[in-house]
Amino acid sequence: PLIAKGEIVGVLEVFHRSPLDPLPEWIDFLKTLAGQAAIAIDRLNLFNGLERSNMELIRAYNEVIEGWARALELRDHETKGHSRRVEELTLAIARKMGIENEKLAHIRQGALLHDIGKLGIPDSILQKPGKLTEEEWEMMKKHPIYAYEMLSPIDHLRPALDIPRYHHERWDGGGYPEGLKGKEIPLAARIFAVVDVWDALRSDRPYREAWSDEKALEYIKEESGKHFDPRVVEVFLEIVGGE
Repeated sequence: PLIAKGEIVGVLEVFHRSPLDPLPEWIDFLKTLAGQAAIAIDRLNLFNGLERSNMELIRAYNEVIEGWARALELRDHETKGHSRRVEELTLAIARKMGIENEKLAHIRQGALLHDIGKLGIPDSILQKPGKLTEEEWEMMKKHPIYAYEMLSPIDHLRPALDIPRYHHERWDGGGYPEGLKGKEIPLAARIFAVVDVWDALRSDRPYREAWSDEKALEYIKEESGKHFDPRVVEVFLEIVGGE
């Protein structure tokens, strides 16, 4: 029997074409082989168990993230369905720009959590139907900082923070919260900036009606090299069909 940690994990059988009277050295060799095989099987079972646990943990993290995104949408009625829409298009652009595997997972998480910092903004500002005062706007501009402060202590989410923290930066350096310029802005945030504005322009707001696709596309093109990374705009237009 193959025994590991006091439990039978298998059986080693030896077959020979004729009657065999093994020497003691053979018996010792087979016992050693059986012991090593038992250890290997035990480690494989342990690895498979850890892999299953890890997958379950990742799934739980993703479900929590999706729950946070839905909670924000319930609070900010303007953004209903916004997180899911921008997630899908952001991932499509990222794939076309050569981003793969784990980095795509981080981008997905960042897209879903991009406005999580708005949980730190008072309802009187977040749900105000009219134009914000200068003081209110300064408060609103802090939501990327709040997002970073909320999520950075969570090790699993740190690689996903580029979008929540930097998606309001501008290619020309005129954005917030840090005034980053050009490629100083992480690529994930540059991609998301285009998608976020595209979706926002095509959604109704208390202070304006939704723009048509044509008008929104023209705005995206006009802001290439100013608000947006020109290369990201090119890929965006290839996917959306603006050219």
